[in-house]
Amino acid sequence: MTRSNVPLSKPIGPDATSDEILARIGHRLRAYRLQQNRPLADVATAAGLGLRTAQRAEAGRNPTLDTLVRMLRALGRLDAIEAFLPPPLISPVQLARLSGRARRRAGTRRRRPGGAR
Repeated sequence: MTRSNVPLSKPIGPDATSDEILARIGHRLRAYRLQQNRPLADVATAAGLGLRTAQRAEAGRNPTLDTLVRMLRALGRLDAIEAFLPPPLISPVQLARLSGRARRRAGTRRRRPGGAR
């Protein structure tokens, strides 16, 4: 998927490849920057990144999470992280079991006697 045909408003579906998702993220970074009418060099400097790193991020060429966070911060869009990865919801049943304590680890599967699961 090239930059010219990356839809901004279309949601990313479960069948999208990693390359398609990265291309969309890069396109959205570029759209945020252009909405603010800022040159890429200014955003890269504000983010503490090299110009080439910022160009690769906008091109969707495997940016690191650190690069994405820095660029979003420089663009004043850290709120996008909350939408991207919201805090996990706790079901009322889990909340009652935990009695207000935070869960610390995943449970293990218990085997039934006789080897059956």
